[in-house]
Amino acid sequence: MFMSKITPDEVRRVAELAHIGLAEDQIDHFARELDQIVGFVEQLQKVDVSGIEPTDQVTGLVDVWREDEVKPGLSHDDLKLNAPDWKDGQFKVKRVL
Repeated sequence: MFMSKITPDEVRRVAELAHIGLAEDQIDHFARELDQIVGFVEQLQKVDVSGIEPTDQVTGLVDVWREDEVKPGLSHDDLKLNAPDWKDGQFKVKRVL
């Protein structure tokens, strides 16, 4: 049974504390939505999870770590080959501002 009830006065008070201006219809709307959310959380709290191992993910993925190594990058000549416009050793681009 759903016991908690979020009242419009509670929504009004939280909005006031957060300095959020809400219209009266928004206050009623959020009161209903928050009431549904609290009701859903109450339903979840009733689920028996005593036999379930805690986990943070279920896909089996494992973090892959490697040593940070300095590797050779592209040379200026290689960069220049891919540059649409190149001047004085730098990419030349159109003005942004």
